[in-house]
Amino acid sequence: MRLRVFRLLVAESRIFPLSITALLLVAAIPPAHPAAVAPPAVVTTASGLRFEVLRPGTGASPGADQAVLIRYEGRLADGTVFDRSDEPVGMLVANVVPGFAEALRMMRAGGTYRFWIPPSLAYGARGAGGVIPPDAELEFTVTLVRIGRPAPAAVADRPN
Repeated sequence: MRLRVFRLLVAESRIFPLSITALLLVAAIPPAHPAAVAPPAVVTTASGLRFEVLRPGTGASPGADQAVLIRYEGRLADGTVFDRSDEPVGMLVANVVPGFAEALRMMRAGGTYRFWIPPSLAYGARGAGGVIPPDAELEFTVTLVRIGRPAPAAVADRPN
């Protein structure tokens, strides 16, 4: 399409040589790739966890037996923030609810993801601590700052 416009303008012979050079430069610029301007895609895993990559990381992904240092914010479906870390917080991947553990294991160090954890992978019908109601879907924005190794005894404190 750009080439046709260029040929039409040149055929009109009303363009100064400098304008032709400018048109050649514009014609040489490829159109933006749709993926480069598209919003992040939300993906659903086989377990029902949904996520989108806000900023991909470049480091390794943690295993179930590793400790991680993260920044996070947790919200209910209505947008209520129920928990957040002002500073990076350390935790063991094995010691969090199954949906959060699955989410952490797919991240790469340095990345930021948004996760929607269904009740079946979070606190289910029991809710948690009067803060998370029964059958609540949880939304988290998480930045994986660093991955480390836990002390072997720490994995034994895994929640039910």
